[in-house]
Amino acid sequence: MADGKFNPVFCENRKARHDYTVLDTVECGIVLTGTEVKSVRHGEVSLAGSYGAVLKDELWLVGADIAAYKFGNRFNHEPKSMRKLLVHAKEVRELRLKTEAKGLTLIPLKVYLKHGRIKVALGVCRGKALHDKRDTLKKKALKRDLERGM
Repeated sequence: MADGKFNPVFCENRKARHDYTVLDTVECGIVLTGTEVKSVRHGEVSLAGSYGAVLKDELWLVGADIAAYKFGNRFNHEPKSMRKLLVHAKEVRELRLKTEAKGLTLIPLKVYLKHGRIKVALGVCRGKALHDKRDTLKKKALKRDLERGM
């Protein structure tokens, strides 16, 4: 659909919600080459172990793995290269302040399509301690048991 109501998700970082508490999310564009776009549209992208970094007043996605396009030629892309994220300069300054002063981390949550463009949902996150993870798992289990009982 071209009306924007259906936005397919190519990759979701499920482990991020387990390891981090997401305080805020930012929608970012991403600079990709032709073969990278084709690989992402085929779902060959992994956000495991990746993070966002503010370097020289620019926002970068570090550690994301976009597999080499299998029909690509000698001009195929590097799978683990840094990729520039597109946000307003004001948002970059805000994210820099949050990550430097408050000890927060920028974690990519998902890669999806919106109005024909590939976007990255970047979360401003705080790491969870082990007891926080256990509390979250207990709450999920209780909620699941209550729903089964009804």
